[in-house]
Amino acid sequence: MATFKLQLQVTADGYMAGPNGEMDWMTLPWTDDMNSYVDALTEPVDRIVLGRKLAEGFIPAWASRPEGETQETIDWMNGTPKVVISDSLTESPWDGAVVAGGDLAEIVERLKAEPGGDLITYGGATLASELIARGLLDELHLFVNPTAIGTGLPVFPNTGAYQRFRLVTARPFDCGITAMHYEPERS
Repeated sequence: MATFKLQLQVTADGYMAGPNGEMDWMTLPWTDDMNSYVDALTEPVDRIVLGRKLAEGFIPAWASRPEGETQETIDWMNGTPKVVISDSLTESPWDGAVVAGGDLAEIVERLKAEPGGDLITYGGATLASELIARGLLDELHLFVNPTAIGTGLPVFPNTGAYQRFRLVTARPFDCGITAMHYEPERS
């Protein structure tokens, strides 16, 4: 069965974006040690899972072949099949992407059972929060940026109950970001 990973940029105070989705607090450019970590993280991945709102910006942004990214990263982002989670879309407006709607747990279970490699999601905020709240992720890779913003979209939703995680690794990078790799503690 495939492993479902979350890779997410977060602030030191636990937000994935500012109150209006701002991400100008991110530490850029990444250093070679961080790029190598991300390469190893994504090497077994053969499908990207995105929420509809993120897909609307993410897919066209990578299709435009953004400056400052390596050709290898651009090719991987554009060439890796995508699953867009949406109840409002019935078909994908993007090449290389399919739409999946309905019960999120059933979608994740089906995707993980399909033949192939691992799955990765980069969010957006609604999808990431729901995946975390419902315990549907196998690994959380939080890239903690050395910036606090005071308010915004929290990484961890208020579920009314504790969510426990096991720290697998913590790795600081030369650019100042620290990768925190967690796995949910399942009862």
